[in-house]
Amino acid sequence: MTTPQVETVITQADKSRLIAAALLLLGGLVAFYLLAAQGALAQWAALLVLLGGAVAVFFTSEQGKALTAYGRESVREFQKVVWPTRKEAGQMTGYVFAFVVVMALFLWFTDKTLEWVLYDLILGWKR
Repeated sequence: MTTPQVETVITQADKSRLIAAALLLLGGLVAFYLLAAQGALAQWAALLVLLGGAVAVFFTSEQGKALTAYGRESVREFQKVVWPTRKEAGQMTGYVFAFVVVMALFLWFTDKTLEWVLYDLILGWKR
């Protein structure tokens, strides 16, 4: 089964909205630095107002609507997840710890065996 190809067509209105959002964002950054003499309150107010405008304009475009739809779908999928009970989570954690301990012992044993074979038997270096 193949997935159908979806082509996104960007209209002139969407391009205009994205450009307007980018200009508002850029304007917010410029205003922040140009209003340094007016004080921090004026700087941050200008930045936040223009940033909020840029976000609002972006979310009216098709890309913004698609991002919103993606967020809603993600929340729906997240709500479908069946989470383990406290007992199941504890059991799985115990299994992981037991596996880590067994693997650590195996690697230690392998390391010591190879060390013994190489240094003591083959090279004859006694410690």
